[in-house]
Order: sequence, then C-alpha cells, then structure tokens
Amino acid sequence: MLNTKLTHPEIMAYLAYCGHGSQILIADGNYPLAEKSGDAPLVYLGITPGVPTVTEVLEAIQDVIPIESYTVMQPDTNEKPPIFDEFEKMLPDLPVEKVGRYEFYGKCNKQGGLALAISTGEMRVFSNILITIGVRTA
Repeated sequence: MLNTKLTHPEIMAYLAYCGHGSQILIADGNYPLAEKSGDAPLVYLGITPGVPTVTEVLEAIQDVIPIESYTVMQPDTNEKPPIFDEFEKMLPDLPVEKVGRYEFYGKCNKQGGLALAISTGEMRVFSNILITIGVRTA
C-alpha cells in the first residue's frame, strides 16, 4: 500500500520515469488534451464537471515529486484568474512563467515536450498548469 496522497497507478508509473526537467501538464476540462499534448501519454481523470480539480491533482502529485517551476496560461486580457492565487499558495517562492494561450499550447504540443498530460474535471477557465520537476534531495 502506498503511503502518499497519490495512489493512481498509471500516474505513479509515468512519474517514476521522470527526472529533473521533465514536464507534466495538469489541464482543466476544457483543454484539448489529445490535440495539444504532443506525443505525451494521456490520463483522463474527469469524472463529473468539477471533479477532480486541477489543484486536487497538483496537491497529490506534489506529494510525490519535487517541483522546480511552473508555467500558466495567461488570458489575453491580462486579468489574473483566481486559480493563480491558489497556485502561488501551493507553490510558494517558485518561478512562474505566464504565457498566452497559443504559446502555452506550443510548449505542451512540441514533440517530446511532455512526460505526461493529465485531464481533470476542472471547470474554471485558465486552470492549466505545466510543472517542471526539480531535483530530488536525500
């Protein structure tokens, strides 16, 4: 029995193959995962609208791997989506890159760019996060 918040066997298996610099996309339910994730393995978790949320999946993954930095999809209006405050609280003091929608898609869609892409039931817009795995310490 695993003693972590994350118990999803498929996600755990993909994370085991990751290393420093590997990137994981946790996408909201509106994200076109099949078209904008390159050749990454895809995991669909959405059960119902809103379940699970991006932050719930991030919390579980954060319990298993070190996170070095992250990228978010910034709206064209430059308004700050409320979920950005949650990301900042969950990932304090980490570098964050804010890019437009099409640049975000480009980062996720490049060949060999993602180690894993996860779709959630998240319904809040601009709730996508691209995390970069850091270095494991002792």
